[in-house]
Amino acid sequence: MPSMWWVAGAIAVAVLLSAYLIWTASRVERLHMRAAAAARALDAHLLRRAAAAAVVAEARGAVELYAAARIALDAGPEEREAAENDLTRQLRATEPDDEVLAANRRLAVARQVHTDLVRDALSARRRRLVRLLRMSRRYPEPGYFDIDDPILLAVPAPARAAPPLAAEQAT
Repeated sequence: MPSMWWVAGAIAVAVLLSAYLIWTASRVERLHMRAAAAARALDAHLLRRAAAAAVVAEARGAVELYAAARIALDAGPEEREAAENDLTRQLRATEPDDEVLAANRRLAVARQVHTDLVRDALSARRRRLVRLLRMSRRYPEPGYFDIDDPILLAVPAPARAAPPLAAEQAT
């Protein structure tokens, strides 16, 4: 009878180990899929910002900003970071439009989400069990997109004089 408990215990351990391995493999897959989706979303937001900057530059006649926006729109994967950094510098040098400010805010959020998901996917890849069983071999290693922070500060409206108080008007 005691040997029966050993068999039941071994089966229970095998089931628990299998469940953990399946959970880990699905987590690695899910993190890589989310990182890839975040990279596509980041790319879309980069294109929207460059297009908005090109429209604003064309309307204002800002040749350097337009050139930087066109280069960012036409850049390949290898030149993309440098082109986006140049566009960010050009945008900081000009007075931003509301549409460009909104695109920059969305880009900042997309970049943060992408960075967080890449960090999580790389962390999962570095786990000893994942490396040992090569659970991440089907997925390319995600990479960070390193650009300047795309935060632009809105130019504050000029301060207006405060209206006189009612008590001051009565005197």
